[in-house]
Amino acid sequence: MTTTSDILVIGGGIAGISAAARLAPDASVTVLEAEPMIGHHSSGRSAAIFIRNYGNATLRALNAASAPFLTDPEGVSDTSLLSPRGEMLLATDEDLSSFDAYLDGSDGIERLSPQQAQELVPILREDAIAAAAIEWDAQDIDVDRMLQGFARKLRSHGGKIVTGAPVRSISRRGGDWAVMTPAGDFSAPVLINASGGWADSVAQMAGVRTLGLVPLRRSAVLIPAPAGQDINRWPLFANAGDQWYAKPEAGRLMISPADEDPVEPHDLWADDMVIAEGLHRFEQAVTIPVSRVEHSWAGMRTFAPDRTPVVGFAPDAEGFFWLAGQGGYGMQTAPALSQLAADLCLGRLSPLAPTIIEELSPGRATLNLQQG
Repeated sequence: MTTTSDILVIGGGIAGISAAARLAPDASVTVLEAEPMIGHHSSGRSAAIFIRNYGNATLRALNAASAPFLTDPEGVSDTSLLSPRGEMLLATDEDLSSFDAYLDGSDGIERLSPQQAQELVPILREDAIAAAAIEWDAQDIDVDRMLQGFARKLRSHGGKIVTGAPVRSISRRGGDWAVMTPAGDFSAPVLINASGGWADSVAQMAGVRTLGLVPLRRSAVLIPAPAGQDINRWPLFANAGDQWYAKPEAGRLMISPADEDPVEPHDLWADDMVIAEGLHRFEQAVTIPVSRVEHSWAGMRTFAPDRTPVVGFAPDAEGFFWLAGQGGYGMQTAPALSQLAADLCLGRLSPLAPTIIEELSPGRATLNLQQG
């Protein structure tokens, strides 16, 4: 037997689950997730921070559009998904051009002296800081509460989540998309491709032109909190040249080498050499050695060629909807992108500016479409 729905979503990360939850009050929706649980890949390995000034102009507009929901997530959580953190950007002499470029056009960022930066994070080497700035409004996101809240909302409106359902084939039959998985066969007139690092592979399986999406590995480790330091109130602190960043995490310090190595989509693990090189760069900026790594992991950040998400119906395939290429911005833009996806799929007017919608479209001029 084939399970039929109005809308079929491939991918049970935050993108797919949040879009399905927005659609479920007005359409029958089924989400297919390859893994035994939702949010297994990128969504479960997020740095979990909301930074208004993170990303290009289009992404910053999406950040602003997502902020009200993250503060008041009606229908998903009874309380805000955000808590205070702050993000401090640090530049060496070599990073000053990147530092200035980031601050150009940014709002709500305060420049700091090297001494002020060290007061906020005492392990920093003051002599290694050529410039510093902080965005006080950057906040932690409770990503699990958001993901599970959207899943509850989806189910409460009759939506279904099918786990252990990797897609084996996709075809077009009589105006519907037919998807075969080990967990059963499914069909719907609208197919949302929210499969993260696998998005181009899913498109190719469906005979849809691919977009040149590239999964990139992002690694991280947890180390013990520096001796004698109360790190809970420290901001996230990051090198302006994308050499590393660090963030307090449940009483320990998470450090990432800020790597972006192209990979084939799969269940990633951290590369020891990449970790070692990143930790060395981190040690040049601080007064403590990294003597012990308690845990390491890696996730995927999948980007379109212009590093802007792709949201909208494919220009070459009826009913095939792209919701992909969120890169490292997936959690903080999920509220805005899921609402846009629902509005476009249901033919509703979106509150986003038409220029933003066009900049996200899979048919936009800046996206180098590649024949799949």
